[in-house]
Amino acid sequence: MLPRLKIDYVSDLACPWCAIGLAGLVEAASRLQGELEVELHFQPFELNRNMPPEGVNLGEHLVAITGGSAAQVEDERRNLTAIAAEAGLAFKLDRETRIWNSFDGHRLVYWAEQAGDPLLLKTALFKANFCEGRQISNHEVLADIAAECGLDGARAREILSSETYLDEVDERMKLWLSRGIRGVPAIIFNERHIVEGGQSASTFVNVMRQIAGLDPAPTPAPA
Repeated sequence: MLPRLKIDYVSDLACPWCAIGLAGLVEAASRLQGELEVELHFQPFELNRNMPPEGVNLGEHLVAITGGSAAQVEDERRNLTAIAAEAGLAFKLDRETRIWNSFDGHRLVYWAEQAGDPLLLKTALFKANFCEGRQISNHEVLADIAAECGLDGARAREILSSETYLDEVDERMKLWLSRGIRGVPAIIFNERHIVEGGQSASTFVNVMRQIAGLDPAPTPAPA
């Protein structure tokens, strides 16, 4: 019997590092296929709970929260695009890029865990947001993406036009806040070990092998 890893991927659909981290994690799981089994669960998180549905400009938002200059924000945009490319993601982050409210997208991912393939939908939502510039707070856009992933588009519209899964997603978000999560992505292995940030596939492979017992833990350096 192969060792099993339960992975809770706590992330925000509006977070580019979360998209990069998921790509790295999925690639790591692929490399380890046949050595361990992965049980992946997506956990919702919102970095900006008060984000309006119409979103805000990414550059202006980064300037506001970091206090950096427009030139520094431009450097960060180029850096993100380059790192995403290394993870196989064709980010299109220009000066018109916006950050959208992600709550309804999280509701659809919650539904997909019961009705279909949550990884396919989660990946498609990240791609729509950061690679295609689609408005992932728009209900029609969200329903179309769900249908593109083989889910029932009509049911997606029903969910989005109602309060279905609103409380469930909100409770999950509160749970991770209560456990001290303040930044994402946060990846929790077997409910004990946490890795933060959009790590590379190679980093995830090393972590997963150690936690699964395939590799010995590194020996601490002598004091």
